[in-house]
This record gives sequence, C-alpha cells and structure tokens, in this order.
Amino acid sequence: MARKKRTGGRKKSTGRKKTSSRKGGRKKSGARKKRKYGPKASRKVERSMHEMKRGELKSGRSGKKVTSRKQAIAIGLSEARSEGAKVPKKKGSR
Repeated sequence: MARKKRTGGRKKSTGRKKTSSRKGGRKKSGARKKRKYGPKASRKVERSMHEMKRGELKSGRSGKKVTSRKQAIAIGLSEARSEGAKVPKKKGSR
C-alpha cells in the first residue's frame, strides 16, 4: 500500500472562534460586575413565591391559582417592573 504525503499547509478552521482565558482564572482587580436586579425586584419575587406556596397567588387574566415556580417569578418581576424597580427588559419573541 502506498501512503499519501502530507503537505505542510495550514489546517482548516472549524468555524468556531477560540476564546482566550487568563491563567489562574483570576478576575481583574478593578472590574466589578453590576447587579442586574435591584433589591425591590428581589422582594417582589420573594413575596410572590410565598403567596404561591400558600396557594394565594393567582394569574392576572384568568384568575387561576399559580402552581409553577417560573410563573411566580415572572409575576414578581412584572410587578417590580410596573413599580419602576431595576429589572432587565423582557426578551421579546422572535
């Protein structure tokens, strides 16, 4: 059997971009991460979770009891948003 010769050319790229990582995994000393949610939003979500666990939290339009954890959080964030608390904008459907 004959073997193929290998050329010294460049490798084909996989299309993925390589991300550089710092050694040791340390953060920059001056950079601080801002909070996405304010304390008021936290309180609203906590309140809605307690209501859901007690069976008092109801959906706005239909008036049904809320049993989903995600829905309870969404209701809390929505209330916080309407009161002007620091909450990121809702992601729109695409």
